[in-house]
This record gives sequence, structure tokens and C-alpha cells, in this order.
Amino acid sequence: MSPLIEINDPALAGPNTILIDARAGKDTHDRYLAGHLKNAAYVDLDRDLAAPVTDASQGGRHPLPDINDFAALLGKLGITPDSHVVVYDDKSAAFGGARFWWMLKAIGHQNVQVLNGGLQAAKDAGVDLSTEEYTPTPVAPYPVTGGFAGTVTIKEVAIAAHDPNRIVIDVRETPRYLGITEPLDLIAGHIPGAFNLPYVSNLGTDGKYLDADILRKVYDEAVGAVVGEDIIVHCGSGVTACHTLLGMEYAGISGAKMYVGSWSEWSRRGLPIGTSER
Repeated sequence: MSPLIEINDPALAGPNTILIDARAGKDTHDRYLAGHLKNAAYVDLDRDLAAPVTDASQGGRHPLPDINDFAALLGKLGITPDSHVVVYDDKSAAFGGARFWWMLKAIGHQNVQVLNGGLQAAKDAGVDLSTEEYTPTPVAPYPVTGGFAGTVTIKEVAIAAHDPNRIVIDVRETPRYLGITEPLDLIAGHIPGAFNLPYVSNLGTDGKYLDADILRKVYDEAVGAVVGEDIIVHCGSGVTACHTLLGMEYAGISGAKMYVGSWSEWSRRGLPIGTSER
């Protein structure tokens, strides 16, 4: 199954499809009520898709929630192992959309897709939006058998960044990577040895992912002969990294891992910091 689905795909209205509106930032619920896909349940990145932050140096600004809390959330949303989940946000999947997709994949749920182009694609297609709160029918907590798979620790990232057979990709904007500016964290710069490939490289001017063959060329140029299992992706706090992990999956590169703590954790640990190109 492709990780992406188009707005005109009839599967969006399938009997087993559950729509999730996963936004991030301020006033997310107000923005949801201002217009969302009909029958889309609302989730909030900070409240639902991350644990409360007590110390960003231990897990970053968006640490993963407790696995049982996530299982309970999925149950409240009516999601079962048989559900076809379609998720979107209002930022071309760069925030809650791809994060929710990755989290479901990380617990083994395969039947999940992201709406290509997000809410804007629906608007561009003339889809009537709803302003009514949608309340899903809850079910039992999702049956999880372990934690979130496909993550790496800060120690593994430090080793991988200097391993010629592995690659660490930083998807933040280049000025942040180069240490020119840092709007969110305390220190600008990057993990020494990490390669910069901003997540916006995944998108065309229409806000949709580039075609899979074009994306594959972008990634192949960046990672060379490194196989998916030896790729680690990070960002500022483990959110936009998911956008690139989705793009890689779409382009046929599977197995890449995520450093959830990302720069928000690394930069608070007194570790080396780079400010020049890799």
C-alpha cells in the first residue's frame, strides 16, 4: 500500500476508513472547527501525539507518548487493527499528519495513508468542508504488543554520524543546520557528521509530495549506496522527520529509523555541535 492517498480516491469514503485531522500549533481546535473533512476526528500533536515535556534534554520537545496512552487514544478514535486510517493536517503533512502515520506504522499498523497535499488539496478539489465537531465511536484500546519500533538512541546517532556505511539526515531548514539561526531551541547548529536535506525537498509547488521516481533520485543523491536500514532521520523534535520517513517509504526506501529526541535533545546535552557543511 502506498503511504499516500489522493483526494479523489474513493477509498476515502470506504466503510472501514477512519479520517484523522492531526494538526499542530496554536489554536488547532479552532482551525479544525473552521473547516475539516467530513467525519474527520480531531487530534492535536502536542496533546495526543507526544508526551508532556518535563526535560527536553531527555527525549526532546516532542517525546513519544506512553504506548498504553497511545493505544487508548486509538481506541477512542475507533481505530482497530482492521481500520483503514487516513490522516492529514493543514501543513502538507509536515506536522501531525506524517507523525501520526509514522506512529501507527511503528506499532505495526499497516493500513494507514496520508492525504497527499493535506487540507489544501481538499480545498483545491472543491470538497465541501465541515464545521461540526465529529465524535468517533470508541472501541477497546488498540492491542499493542510492544513499544514504538524504528527508533534509535542518542548514543547510536553519535556513532552512526561518523560511520561511512551509515548516514544521519537532518531535515531542518539549512540556516538552522548551519547555525545561522535557531527559532525553537537554545543553540543553533547540527549533529557533527549529519547531512542536511530539508523536508521541504519532498514537496512540489502544489504542496504535494513529488512523484516517487523524482523523490528516489533526490534521496539516492543524498544517501548514495546506503541502504534504508542504515539511515537515521531527525529534525528539531521528531515531527518533520516523519515527513521525510514517509517520503522515503513512498520512494521505495524502507527501514530508515528516527531519532525522536532530535536536535532539541542533542543540543541540550553538552555534546559537540557542527556549524558547517558535512
